[in-house]
Amino acid sequence: MELNNSIGITSPGDMGQGVAMCIKALGFDVCMASDGRSPRTRGLGEKAGLTDCHSLEKLVQTCDMVLSVLDPGAAVTNARAVAAACKATGRKIVFVDCNAVAPQTMNEINDIMTAVGCTVVDAGIIGPPPRNSAKQRFYVSGPNANLMNRINCPQINVRVAGEKIGDASAVKMCYAALTKGSIALGTELLIAARKLGVDQTLEAEFKGSQAELHESVLTRSAGMAFKAYRWVPEMNEIAKTFEGVGMTPRILQGAADLYAQIATTPQGKESPEEARAKKRSGTEVIQGLADTI
Repeated sequence: MELNNSIGITSPGDMGQGVAMCIKALGFDVCMASDGRSPRTRGLGEKAGLTDCHSLEKLVQTCDMVLSVLDPGAAVTNARAVAAACKATGRKIVFVDCNAVAPQTMNEINDIMTAVGCTVVDAGIIGPPPRNSAKQRFYVSGPNANLMNRINCPQINVRVAGEKIGDASAVKMCYAALTKGSIALGTELLIAARKLGVDQTLEAEFKGSQAELHESVLTRSAGMAFKAYRWVPEMNEIAKTFEGVGMTPRILQGAADLYAQIATTPQGKESPEEARAKKRSGTEVIQGLADTI
């Protein structure tokens, strides 16, 4: 399948902007559709030098391949909007869903896009936004997963996870269950310890017997609060994944509940720029959350 030199990103937010910048550095014309997006998202796209098509209709007319990178809670809605744009324009694109969704959700997205004649690639992103020296893995799956090799580069390592739509999403779900799920557990127990007045005693015990694990929780909690609202639907997607194979969804539903609580706090309502400027340590994040939840 021959594709043109234009690649679309439906939402250049924190992750989407980083991905877009790497793709642009490979020589592609990277486009976005700013209609309906927040001023911050539009600003991130402009800062990255993306071509603004404004509407999804114009985006699918311009690009043979479009990547969906956004809040997983909006993944299906976004797929429907792109499918509607394809139907209205008669375009049949390659649609790459890069969101943290359950295999069941990914199959729903596949059905939506193939119904209008589009080709679908399932992609699961592991790693931080690929800015500066940061690197990430793009796990891809489906009959046309090899189409993603065109964006393989030192910062975006494309890895084929399987032949089926849903395989890449399954890898992402199981991985995020460990990383973000364990952050939820660690954050909750440290908040509880502070509320119970035993945080200093517990910290001393952790430093004596679980120093590496304790430090890991604090380090990963430091940049968590302002992302919590996006992690709520991701935890629910993991719960859906596990329930689909006969396992309990309740562990990750509990993590979703915690992140929903955190999202309502002053820290949870900060923009990424505001949070990063304050450079809080993990301990400061935990203390602030304990005092506001």
